[in-house]
Amino acid sequence: MKSPQHILIIGGGVIGAACAHYLLKAGCQVTLVEQGEFGKGCSHGNCGFVCPSHVLPLAGPGAVGRTLKAMLGRDSPLSIKPRLDAALWNWLFHFALRSNQRDMLAAAGGIQALLNSSRRLYDELFAEEPLEAEWETRGLLFVFLSSAAMEHYAETDRLMANNFGLAAVRYDGDDVAKLEPALKPGLAGGWHYENDGHLRADRLMASWRRLLAERGATIHEHCEFRRFVRRGERAVAAECSLGTLEADQFVVAAGAWTPRLKLDLGCRIPIQPGKGYSITMPRPARAPAIPLMFEEHRVAVTPMQSGYRLGSIMEFAGYDDSLKPEKLELLRRGASHYLLEPTAEPIVERWFGWRPMTYDSLPIIGRSPALANVALAAGHNMLGISMAPATGKLVAELLGDLPPHVDPAPYSPARF
Repeated sequence: MKSPQHILIIGGGVIGAACAHYLLKAGCQVTLVEQGEFGKGCSHGNCGFVCPSHVLPLAGPGAVGRTLKAMLGRDSPLSIKPRLDAALWNWLFHFALRSNQRDMLAAAGGIQALLNSSRRLYDELFAEEPLEAEWETRGLLFVFLSSAAMEHYAETDRLMANNFGLAAVRYDGDDVAKLEPALKPGLAGGWHYENDGHLRADRLMASWRRLLAERGATIHEHCEFRRFVRRGERAVAAECSLGTLEADQFVVAAGAWTPRLKLDLGCRIPIQPGKGYSITMPRPARAPAIPLMFEEHRVAVTPMQSGYRLGSIMEFAGYDDSLKPEKLELLRRGASHYLLEPTAEPIVERWFGWRPMTYDSLPIIGRSPALANVALAAGHNMLGISMAPATGKLVAELLGDLPPHVDPAPYSPARF
C-alpha cells in the first residue's frame, strides 16, 4: 500500500475480521462497523471446519434432481419456503443453469484457490498470532450408512483426486469404526480427508476481536450502515446510525445482509440467506476425535476441546428469524444413525445463522464497478470460516494495488 490509509469495513463477521487483520498488517487505519455484535452472526455457531475437501460447488450434474427429491422427504435437511420472491426464483434459475460438469469444475477451481490459501494461512496465524480457537488438524471423515452411498461417493473421490489432487483415504466396513471408535459398528465405511482442520468459531471471533482492538482497530457495534456519501465515482463517507464516518476506502463484508444494504455498487448481488442450525453441548463420554460429515443425513459433527456441536440444515426462508425445534431435532436424529453417543446434556446453545449463498458457490470479492474505492467481500456460502484468511489477504492486496496471491478473476462482482 503506497501510504497509510483509513479503511472502513462494514460487517463484523469472520470475513470482516480477516480483512481488518490483513489491512492492519499492511499499515492501514481500520474502522469496523457491525449492525449487531461482533462475531455473533453466521460466524458464531457454525461447525468451524477449515476444509480444503469442500472444493465442489453445490451446483453440479444432477443437483436439481437431488434437491427436488430431498425436499419431498419428511426429514429433508433442505427446504425452500414457497413465496413470491423474484430474487429467490432468479437465484434458483441460475443455480439450475450452472448444474453441469463444465460450470462445476470451473467454479471448483476458484473455490480451491481460496481454500488452499486459507488452510496455509491458518497454520501461520495460529503459529504467529495470539489467537485462541481450539485449532486442530485431524482431518474430516465422511461416513456412510449404506453401501450404495459409499460406492456413489467413490465417484466423487475419483473426480476430486483426478481434477484437484484431493484423494481421501478409504475405510470400508468396520475399519471406519477402528479409525473413529465413537462410530457404531455395521456402517458401510468412510472417506478421510487428512488435511482438513477445525476450530471453535465463537472462540476464534472473541480472540480475533481482542487482537484487532489491541492493534488499533476501532470497532463500532450496534452501528447500522445506511448509505454511502458519494462524490462523483467515489465514496467519501458511510452514513451510519452512530453518525457519518469518513474513510479513504471501504469494504462491504456484510454476509447474507449485503443485498439488503442500500448500496449503489453498479453490480448485482445475487446472495440468498441459507439458514443453518446447530446445537452445542458438552462432549459425550464417547465423543469422536475426528470431525465427521454424514452426507446421507447432511449432519456435521464438530468435537471441540471445550464442547461438542451438531450442525447443518439448509433452509431458504428469507430472513425468517424463528428458531425451529423440528430442524434441531433433525440434527439429533441424523447423528443417532452413526454415533454410539450422538448427544449429551445439557444443551448449551440452540442456534441458527444465515449463510450468504451465491448460485455459483463462489464469493464476491473485488472493487465495485460504480464506486472505485469500495470493495465487496461477501457471498462465501457455507465456507466463510474456511475462506476467511485468504479473502482478508486478497482484499488487502486489491486495496493496496499489490500483486494478488490468488487470481481474483473468478470472484469479480462484474461476473453477474
